[in-house]
Amino acid sequence: MKKFLIKGGKKLSGTVEISGAKNAILPILAACLLTRGKTVLTNVPKLVDLKTMAHLLRIIGARVDYIRGRMEVDTADVCFPEAPYELVSQMRASIYVLGPLLVKFKKAKVSFPGGCAIGARPIDLHLKALEKMGASFETKKGYLYASTDELKGAEIDFENVSVGATCHILMTATLANGKTIMRNCAKEPEIDSLIDFLVKMGAKITGKGTSTLIIEGVKELFPVGMEMMADRIEAGTFLIAGAITNSEITIANCNPEHLESLILKMQQAGFEIGVDDSSMKIFPTRKILPVNIVTDPYPAFPTDLQAQFLALMTIAKGTSYIEDTIFPDRFMHVPELNRLQANISQEKGKAKVIGVESLSGAEVMATDLRASAALVLAGLAAEGETIVSRIYHIDRGYDNIEGKLRLLGADIERIEE
Repeated sequence: MKKFLIKGGKKLSGTVEISGAKNAILPILAACLLTRGKTVLTNVPKLVDLKTMAHLLRIIGARVDYIRGRMEVDTADVCFPEAPYELVSQMRASIYVLGPLLVKFKKAKVSFPGGCAIGARPIDLHLKALEKMGASFETKKGYLYASTDELKGAEIDFENVSVGATCHILMTATLANGKTIMRNCAKEPEIDSLIDFLVKMGAKITGKGTSTLIIEGVKELFPVGMEMMADRIEAGTFLIAGAITNSEITIANCNPEHLESLILKMQQAGFEIGVDDSSMKIFPTRKILPVNIVTDPYPAFPTDLQAQFLALMTIAKGTSYIEDTIFPDRFMHVPELNRLQANISQEKGKAKVIGVESLSGAEVMATDLRASAALVLAGLAAEGETIVSRIYHIDRGYDNIEGKLRLLGADIERIEE
């Protein structure tokens, strides 16, 4: 098993280039099933989750080729409306193929999804919306058997704001018969990116950037080419890397508008952040101040940056409170950070962080994607050596994170157990 060996206490400097956004690319890959022909995506990072989705598309019958950031998806010969357990269990985003398969084949067999162990994330919202559109479901041995005579437009009011359900129903509605009105939609930039992609393919969608989306079903969509947006979570992670090491670094190829909630909290913590259209620069501070955060749907503070920001607060001068309203169980990094001599206590959905003078290196274990990033950040700041195990989690969402950190001056290497 591979691990990271980190020798902490090094100042960082220089510029890091941010990769394409995993959470934008995954639904776009599923949306390729809505058309026949070759779609070309650029600025695609080398990530385990994207490799898993590409393999799933191949099983369904697509041809997927990846060379140096360019992914070609040819759906001309798609013929198999099934998503097997061994792939879907690895990644929740696999559920996105259900709607497109129903559109294309009127039936589908899809395993229940898996992914990071950060609490229950049911797919009820997806299924209720698809039922309103004319789908029916039967469950057998861990699989969803879906069928429809025809998917039709419907009025859908989501009970909760859900990025996954918004993406899934949005792409499915583009080829449904009639008008679909979706209310209480998520407004993340990744959804805007999916809308741009679908419209480029010929879909008719209004309401971009709002919580109400209106989709007029069309008869056909067409393959296109598109460059993928920058990953705001990776950008935020590197911004916090500069902060936790109290360094001056530049984060390039990103959209700071997508990170306004994080930038505000970083400024409250005492950091000066320079911003232009496509980059951010963080400057050292004399004292890291404690800051409270509450995660909520975009544009509020993102749950995917909660663990990393909590790691920063472990060395703030005072006490901070972290609350996650999206995934209240997403605090499995807390006991691991405490192994580095952090002072964190927690209860359901909340953590109290009392800042310490310094962290101390130790062996820790990653439990999910963003927790692994938090442990790497803490290791950069800790005195001595930190070993982070189970780093296969981080490979799901960060392309060569150790290489990018080394270019900034970090002492980090991937080692075999």
